[in-house]
Amino acid sequence: MTIKVGDRIPSATFKWMGTESPIDVRSSSSDEIFKGKTVAVFGLPGAYTPVCSAEHLPGFVNHADELKANGVDTIACISVNDPFVMQAWAQDHNVSNNVMMLCDPKVEFTNAVGLCLDLSDFGLGDRSERYSMLVEDGVVKALNVEESILSCETSSANALLEQVEA
Repeated sequence: MTIKVGDRIPSATFKWMGTESPIDVRSSSSDEIFKGKTVAVFGLPGAYTPVCSAEHLPGFVNHADELKANGVDTIACISVNDPFVMQAWAQDHNVSNNVMMLCDPKVEFTNAVGLCLDLSDFGLGDRSERYSMLVEDGVVKALNVEESILSCETSSANALLEQVEA
């Protein structure tokens, strides 16, 4: 079942690239990522894929200051990739500290929120739907899931920014 507005973020373990090696980041409604914070989360099929690289990630990087000026504490990108790929992708897009690049290599979080997509026909295996959500203190306040992973309108930084400003 897909997560919906009003639901709590499920517990999961992400990987994140530390200064020298990957580290675990635990996710639950009471953890360091969500507790007492407003978090803009966006999930995507994969690093270096066309729409993710041309539109989705750059949109959040470009609008990071606006999102934060409107009360967003953290911007988190979640992808079913490994931390080394996510780190290289972040460097290629000059992400710096604007976006927390979280890896879901075991598809744990993506399955828990019901947004897993089988892209085996494209050689990618299980991946994430393209989405964005606004989470306040571990509770989903807005959820935007694209009808197609080739589109990036409903889940864009601009669309989420409109919801944050409302």
